[in-house]
Amino acid sequence: MPSLAAAAALHPALACALLLTMSNLFMTFAWYGHLKNLAGSPWWAAALVSWFIALFEYLLQVPGNRIGYTALSLAQLKIMQEVITLVVFVPFAVLYMGQPIKLDYLWAGLCLMGAVYFIFRG
Repeated sequence: MPSLAAAAALHPALACALLLTMSNLFMTFAWYGHLKNLAGSPWWAAALVSWFIALFEYLLQVPGNRIGYTALSLAQLKIMQEVITLVVFVPFAVLYMGQPIKLDYLWAGLCLMGAVYFIFRG
């Protein structure tokens, strides 16, 4: 498997997408995991645990955005992040949090595909 540096050399957008996907896994757990795992804890304990998890998100997100910005516009980076967020969030919500799968996820994804089209078309 190629290293991140090799992926960035092939295309910075690929390395960016990989780093942002990994960072989003951490951020999704930081934002929502405490609702399941720390439901009985005080809010400040959940906030401290979430901040600790979010540190790892930033250690991946910042270099991911810096690498991506060498090949993508700021708007393209933002839309890429939103698509990745939905791709990570839906399995997290359904598989980890036990939420029912909804057709609304499909509609949200289609709206994001429209955003991808408009941001990346020109």
